[in-house]
Amino acid sequence: MSNDAQPLPDRLTPGLYLVATPIGNLGDITLRAVDILSRCDGVACEDTRVTGKLLKHLGLSKPMWRYDDHSENRDRQRLVDSMRTRAVALVSDAGTPMISDPGFRLVNDCRAENIPVTSLPGACAAVVGLTLSGLPNDRFLFAGFLPTKEKARRVTLEELTATDATLIFYETGPRLVKSLKAIGEVMPEREIAVARELTKIHEECRRGLSDGLMAYYDTHPPKGEIVLLVGPPQEHAPSDADAEAMLREALQTMKTSQAAAHVSKATGLDRKSLYTRAMRIKSE
Repeated sequence: MSNDAQPLPDRLTPGLYLVATPIGNLGDITLRAVDILSRCDGVACEDTRVTGKLLKHLGLSKPMWRYDDHSENRDRQRLVDSMRTRAVALVSDAGTPMISDPGFRLVNDCRAENIPVTSLPGACAAVVGLTLSGLPNDRFLFAGFLPTKEKARRVTLEELTATDATLIFYETGPRLVKSLKAIGEVMPEREIAVARELTKIHEECRRGLSDGLMAYYDTHPPKGEIVLLVGPPQEHAPSDADAEAMLREALQTMKTSQAAAHVSKATGLDRKSLYTRAMRIKSE
């Protein structure tokens, strides 16, 4: 026997492995993802043609089973049953499984039947779009795809209007302008970012208000899937009446200087001006 023979890789523990795949640039596959894909017993995927190209790029050959959340219950159950003795990797066509991609029902069924589930971090278009956009990222809400029908789209946006966070949607090229129009009608003062072709050669991220972006994409129709981001509501300076009411409340338990400093910190208004106003209130 040749001393050059390579040892077989260790067999994975049976169960479900959620494997993130590149969203455009194949170089973004992680070392851990390659390891799991090379050692698993098979791959559940949205489209065997798309996943087949990825596996070929990695020099791998694995059994593949088409799976999405519309698969029949019996097909999903067969897949879950197989994981009692086999390691199955779940991938989407691009990005992280279950982020607007299949896997929700499969993971829940596995957990209900005590099948081990392992999630591998990796590429996610929503996160790439957020970091690229420069919009506030201390708080954000991912809301998937906006509804296709105009009324439902507007209702969804109206429900999210008061959310104090950057909103992240996925959108398609043909529907982008309609979504921009709806956002402009419901949230006219909000800054928007359109991120597309992420991680690819022609990656693009444009920011602006609805009207300007609509005008651009009317003459430059985009293709492919898009990350559409809407900045949080703008903070408005409190009115004189609001400031006065806050001062009066603060003066009930604080000294004049303390009340002025408290309201200044809460509103961003000038502390000296607030102190003068507080002194007037105290003299009433």
